[in-house]
Amino acid sequence: MAPGAAERFLPRLLPFQGVDVMTSPKSGPPKALLIGVVTVLVGGAVAGAFFLGRRSGQSGDGGGTVTNLLGGERKGPPSAGAGVEGMPEPAMTALEVPGTAAPSALWVDVHHPGKVRDALAANVWLRDQLQKPLGQGFIGAWAAFFGSTGEDLQAGFKGAVLDLFAGQLLDAPFRVTWFAGDARSSTPAFILPKPGRAATSAYEALDGVASRGGMTAPHCPGGGSEGTFEMKRWLVAEQTLWAGRLKDRLVLARHPVAVLHGLCAELPALKAKDGVDVELGYDAEAYGREVQLLSSVVGLAPGTRLQFGVEAGRLVGRGIAGELLDGPARLDAAPLSDDLLKLVPEDTPVLLAFQLKLPESLDPETLKAYWEKGGGKGPTRTRQVALVWTPRGDAKLPVELAVLWGRTDDAAALEGLFSGGYNRLVRGTHCNHVVLASNDAELERLRKACAGQQPNMLNAAGPVVAGLRAPTSVAFGVNTGRLLSGLTMDGYLSEFRVSRNAPMPSAAPPEIEAARSDLESLPYLGLRGTVQGDSLVPGGFGS
Repeated sequence: MAPGAAERFLPRLLPFQGVDVMTSPKSGPPKALLIGVVTVLVGGAVAGAFFLGRRSGQSGDGGGTVTNLLGGERKGPPSAGAGVEGMPEPAMTALEVPGTAAPSALWVDVHHPGKVRDALAANVWLRDQLQKPLGQGFIGAWAAFFGSTGEDLQAGFKGAVLDLFAGQLLDAPFRVTWFAGDARSSTPAFILPKPGRAATSAYEALDGVASRGGMTAPHCPGGGSEGTFEMKRWLVAEQTLWAGRLKDRLVLARHPVAVLHGLCAELPALKAKDGVDVELGYDAEAYGREVQLLSSVVGLAPGTRLQFGVEAGRLVGRGIAGELLDGPARLDAAPLSDDLLKLVPEDTPVLLAFQLKLPESLDPETLKAYWEKGGGKGPTRTRQVALVWTPRGDAKLPVELAVLWGRTDDAAALEGLFSGGYNRLVRGTHCNHVVLASNDAELERLRKACAGQQPNMLNAAGPVVAGLRAPTSVAFGVNTGRLLSGLTMDGYLSEFRVSRNAPMPSAAPPEIEAARSDLESLPYLGLRGTVQGDSLVPGGFGS
């Protein structure tokens, strides 16, 4: 394996199949993002540690040593300060405005950036990883951008660009949004609402030395608000960032279309309850029929959020919060049964479970009447339904997914309900559950867990088992170590074009295995929401 190869492969640990954290996927936010995105908050902490970091010391030659927030040092290439001399005068050009407005498909609200930054500084694991190929590969070329200093750029500020972002621009609550639509608009946009004097000063300081022209738009996408919208192109160390500014917000993104969407998007006040430092929200309408149907069946109203807090230098789950749709409740509250926990393998990366109220009979006519009446009348029974999923880091790999249905006498009805579609499901009955798996291997994995031939969730860490046994309506668990380790290996293997002269390697190189081992030490992250009245009461758990 060539030197530095790990830096190319290790960024694939995220469920973006190798896409840079500041780069868009090719066709908008993937559906895998909706369920797997919790891992971004964990895996993305490596990038966040650098992005929100600090720099100490001065650079005398423009290529000094960067000391980031976590205290780690890395050598940066010479900054771009002197390289801008003799360049043509920056010019503004017209942007081709999209014909439709792109809704926010997914967003992350950081309510207490300072607290998050301090937690990153206290996290020994992150500090260690930034010195290894795992962290270096994740940071990539952005080290030079954020490591450049005001002195290098001959700017009116001192210290690194990193300091400017962490100490002024991103030191107040902000939102990171992925817009639905094509790759241009789905590039994540950082939106800072109601910027104060410090944020505005930081924006102007960087704009004064890094601006290299830009683009203008006469109105919002879809013919919305009219005016003159400017998207500035900032160039530092051969890396480009686009920026826009209005009276009520600042927006940063990798593409000018994303900045324009950010300038035009509706932005609610960023508020959260005590103890909630980060929230993740999504718009089911932006993810197609399957996610819309799931939200409707479960009865979740728009605005459902995954909540996280920061404790002792690490991210912890606070729970799932949100309102329920009007009408009879479609969720019940009960612990997950030991039969279910016995059926789920302990190393399952993603577990999503519901206590779902449905009619006694699942025949098509009864279900149709039930949904048409918004929950309907008549007798219902609570079904325990779970989804186990192993996300893959290569789209060419087979889907590894299974639905676990906690009432075996529904087997005949399920046969009819799940008989359509393009994907054939393999069926079985184990641990008093009907199992509908994507393939024989997945069904066999579940059978072994039920039979005790491999560890199951009853063998998980005590706090995890206790959290899953607590009364809940919606439970969401992510084995972050297992998930990120598997995605890393998938990403590494996806780089190979197997042929007679280039067979599939029998083992990964030492740096890949070392990264996987480090990732597997990450904790289990669990969230739950329990119905109370017309809303979900959040709760969190983990190892």
